Parts: sequence; C-alpha cells; structure tokens
Amino acid sequence: MVQALINISDRTNRILNIVKAKYGLNDKSEAINVLAEEYGEEILEPELRPDYIEKALEIQNRIPIKVGTVDNLRNRYR
Repeated sequence: MVQALINISDRTNRILNIVKAKYGLNDKSEAINVLAEEYGEEILEPELRPDYIEKALEIQNRIPIKVGTVDNLRNRYR
C-alpha cells in the first residue's frame, strides 16, 4: 500500500466526506479509492481512434482469400 500526504481544498474535503458517508466507508483514503476506481474506468477505457476505425473498415471491405483446406492454408503461410 502506498501512503501519501496530500493537500486538498475545503470543497474536495466535503466531497470526500459525502462519498465516505454514501458508501459507508471508514476513512477518506477509502473514499479516494472509490472515486479513483469509478473515474479510472471512465478515463482508462480506450476509445477507438478515427484512424483505427478507418483501417478496420478497410480490412473488413477486402475480398476474402479462399484457401480451401487446412493443408492449403498451412502451405500458404509457411
């Protein structure tokens, strides 16, 4: 566990107290963890970049290659 000494504003302190009360938490560090988990999911989920979407659509629109049997596929990609 990492420990940190932080300076927070009065407003942030009130928000942490509200989160602490809402979720029945023992201390403000648990409230910070709850906020980090909720907000983390929101910002860490990678959104599809436009260039990735274009590349995926280009690949999707390609004509499929007929390989026939598994042996033909293996021979093709050796």
